[in-house]
Amino acid sequence: MADPRNGPESPSAALPAVDLSDPGLYAGGNPERIWERLRSASPVHRNERPAGSFWAVLSHDAISRVLKDPGTFTSERGMRLDHNPAATASAAGKMLIVTDPPRHGAIRRIINSAFTPRMVARLEQNMRRTVASALDRALAEGTCDFTAVAARLPVSVICDMIGVPPQDWDFMLERTMTAFGAVSEQTDPLAVAEAHVDILSYYEELLERRRKEPQDDIVTALLDGTVDGARLTDEEIFLNCDGLISGGNETTRHATVGGLLALIDHPAEWRRLRQDPELLPSAVQEILRWTSPAMHVLRTATTGTEVGGQEIRAGEQLALWLPAGNRDGAVFPEPERFDVARNPTRHLAFATGHHFCLGASLATTELTVMFDELIRRVGAAEPAGPARRMRSNLIWGYESAPVTLSPAGG
Repeated sequence: MADPRNGPESPSAALPAVDLSDPGLYAGGNPERIWERLRSASPVHRNERPAGSFWAVLSHDAISRVLKDPGTFTSERGMRLDHNPAATASAAGKMLIVTDPPRHGAIRRIINSAFTPRMVARLEQNMRRTVASALDRALAEGTCDFTAVAARLPVSVICDMIGVPPQDWDFMLERTMTAFGAVSEQTDPLAVAEAHVDILSYYEELLERRRKEPQDDIVTALLDGTVDGARLTDEEIFLNCDGLISGGNETTRHATVGGLLALIDHPAEWRRLRQDPELLPSAVQEILRWTSPAMHVLRTATTGTEVGGQEIRAGEQLALWLPAGNRDGAVFPEPERFDVARNPTRHLAFATGHHFCLGASLATTELTVMFDELIRRVGAAEPAGPARRMRSNLIWGYESAPVTLSPAGG
């Protein structure tokens, strides 16, 4: 049913009928041009679809405004389109990503307390060792699927941070990719459910070990932490470990793959970065802007308000398309140009406001280590076949990316 507010004079009424929630749009389409066209017509517009309409928010300014106002726009009624309302209601106020301030800040502080100098030093050593090993293997093979190479670093870091021992990292990578991966027609619901059960069982065992043997890790911090004078329940710990391990794997992995493909597609920028490694910090930020793996986040209006010239009613959903904000020409000059020296870069890859990504600093360090090793170890990188995008409206990433890597000086 058409929204009566989108009458003949409304900018939203003139927009082409594009459903931004269609996963197929991101598997084989050209969403960048679609975002630009829609944003130019109306940065906030009504997205109609049979599954329930929502407000699509596409400008950097409007996205930032919504994310910085958790009182008006809550995360506790779901953080992604087509979420399970019952599951969301069960997790709201317990799991960081579906919790509003002030409780959000209290849980966040507990997790941050785990980042002791000793843990940070251990994680950085692990990063360098993991990247070196993965690239050595890829260079020896010559041709590889770079998605597999990119997966090694984030899973090792997030597992180490949570408290999962190295011998279980491959297990956690496979189980989390099954449990939290993109849904397609080939997805087996039973396999997804089994993966969630396996992960939950693993957390239960890990909690029992940490109760007996505390370590420098997040599980120990969550066991020791309190909110409003009460310790977190086992369920709250499980939920937040889930959020950390799924989010920590996805963003860095897809930014790594997309970053290498961007450098391959822009050979002048690849040469520029290799010749001037001092550009690495700005290059990493540009890679994050360019790849923007977190596709959308959802908010629900708690009261009547206005965003981008549109009247928003209480209870209506707003889907904030972060990659669209990162291609907004009002903030980024020549947004469709990949520029390793772009600075400053006020990108939204990690969102902003109270829900600014908890692992942003860690992910930035991971990407810095990965691309530092790439530009030092790899002399040339070429496609070995077409890269295949994921069919997902939640993660803007790759299912496969075959490449041929040649060693520097080889």
